[in-house]
Amino acid sequence: DRMVHTAERMKGDADYSQRFPAPHADILGPTTESLGLDKAWVYGVIRQESRFNTDARSNVGASGLMQVMPTTGKYVAGKIGLEEYAPGKLTDLRTNLVLGSNYLNMIMGRFEGSQVLATAAYNAGPGRARSWRNKMTGAMEGAAFAETIPFSETRTYVKAVMANATNYAAMFEKKPQSLKARLGGVAPAETRSE
Repeated sequence: DRMVHTAERMKGDADYSQRFPAPHADILGPTTESLGLDKAWVYGVIRQESRFNTDARSNVGASGLMQVMPTTGKYVAGKIGLEEYAPGKLTDLRTNLVLGSNYLNMIMGRFEGSQVLATAAYNAGPGRARSWRNKMTGAMEGAAFAETIPFSETRTYVKAVMANATNYAAMFEKKPQSLKARLGGVAPAETRSE
């Protein structure tokens, strides 16, 4: 987290790998691949949640790299059959990454694969994200939807995670990426065609 903090404040050219580190690939690679998740997006979430500080704890009780809440950890552990789960395991690197990634995957399923909606849900809760989506009168670009989020923390969070994910994808794929393409579009639930 100190490396990311320092790299962001450097003037001029900075080592991109210091600004967007990608540790724990031995866990995240197989986990994201098995779930069909975009690894760049998961890294974007982690960078925003904890800056890769494994000991991170929020004032509301979220823990670890992916800032998993104890109730969420218990729920996800039950759903994926993770035996011997206890809230104290949220600070275990592997457990945190597996639970957090699986939770992202569950949220993605609820929002038909929309990273923008799933990111909002990861931060503010699926109920709130569903409510915001239900208030939509028509489809809109993901960037426009992000600007309509009524919570400034979540609005900032979504924009940061999606920008992070775009940068990670550029690093992983070794070619420029489009933030607009990553943000895509968001449509009210009743108009989505799947």
